[in-house]
Amino acid sequence: MSLTPSLAPANVTRILVIKFRHHGDMLLTTPVIHSLRKAYPQAKIDVLLYEETRPMLANHPDINQIYAIDRNWKKQGVRHQICQEWRLMKTLRQQRYSLVINLADQSRSGMIARFTGAPRRIGFDFPRRRNAWWRMCHTDLVSIANHSSLHTVEQNLSVLAPLQLAEPASNVAMHYAASDREKVQTLLGATGDYIVVQPTSRWFFKCWDEQKFAATLQALHDDGHTLVLTSGPDQRELKMVSSIINQMRASDRVISLAGQLTLPQLAAVIDHARLFIGVDSVPMHMAAALQTPCVALFGPSKLVFWRPWQVKGEVIWAGDFGPLPDPDQVDTRTSERYLDAIPVETVLTAARKLLA
Repeated sequence: MSLTPSLAPANVTRILVIKFRHHGDMLLTTPVIHSLRKAYPQAKIDVLLYEETRPMLANHPDINQIYAIDRNWKKQGVRHQICQEWRLMKTLRQQRYSLVINLADQSRSGMIARFTGAPRRIGFDFPRRRNAWWRMCHTDLVSIANHSSLHTVEQNLSVLAPLQLAEPASNVAMHYAASDREKVQTLLGATGDYIVVQPTSRWFFKCWDEQKFAATLQALHDDGHTLVLTSGPDQRELKMVSSIINQMRASDRVISLAGQLTLPQLAAVIDHARLFIGVDSVPMHMAAALQTPCVALFGPSKLVFWRPWQVKGEVIWAGDFGPLPDPDQVDTRTSERYLDAIPVETVLTAARKLLA
C-alpha cells in the first residue's frame, strides 16, 4: 500500500529509522541506513532502538543521532516508564522528520512513527498487524509475501521499495572508534597474528561441544597459531571458555579476553585477526561485516534468514551432519547442543584452508 509519491532528495532533510530487536538484528539494518545516506546525502539520519543495542551502531558514520528506549525504565515503575517514553516521543516529534522507516513489528513502533508527524512513514505489512490502527500509523506498507526466501538483510532492504531508490546498498558494516583499537592493543600487547575464537552464544543450543572446540584449537595451536578466546560476560559463557582452555595442553599463545570487551572493542579484535571461528552469534555477523576470514558453525537457526551476510569464508551447517529441529519449535532453554554433530576435522580443515 502506498499513498504518496516518491520523495525528491531535496525535500528530505531528516530521517528516522526504527528497529527494536537484538544486537545482531541491529547490525543487519546497516544496509538500509547506508542506502538512505546514498539516496539522501544531505539528510540527517537518526535511529531509534533498544538502549542495550546502542553499541552496534554507536560509531556508524552515516548516523546523526541515536535515540533509545531503555527497557530498564519499566523496572522503576509504570509511571516512570510512561514519563520517559512520553519525553522521548516529544523529542522525536520536535525533529520534524521528513521520512520514517519503521523496520519493527511492535505496535509501539507504529505509534511512534505516527506521532513524529513525518509526512512519509513506511513500514511492513505484517499479517499480525493488519488492522486499521497499523495502516493509520503508516503512509506506505510493504508486502512481506516473499520474505520467507530472503535473508534478513534483503528483507530489511525491501522496506525501501516505495522510495524507488536507484541503487540500494547491501553491505553490512560494523564500526568502532580509535579508542576501541587502542584498548585492544593494550590488552593484546605484543601479540602478533592471531585467531579469534567465539565459542559461546547467549543461547547455548547454538554452541558446539567444548571438547571438540578444545581439540580443534589445540591442533591450530600445534600448527603455530596464537588463539584469542572471547565471550560475553555471562557466567555460563565464562565457564564454557574456561572449560575449553582447561582441556587444552597449551598454555602459551592462548589468550582469554572472555567477558572483558565491549562490542566495539570486540569488533577491533576481530578486524585485525587472521581468522575468526565461532558459532551463530553477534560476533559471527561482525566478522562477516568486517570481512575477516571466517569459519561459522551454524544451526539450528534459519540458514536463509541468518547466515553470515557476504561472509569471507565457510559456513558449516550442522544439518549436513545430522537432523535438526524446526527452528521455530526449539525450546531455547534446552540443554541440547545441535552443533555437536559437526566433526572436528571438518572445522579444522576449513580453518587451515583459510589460513593457508
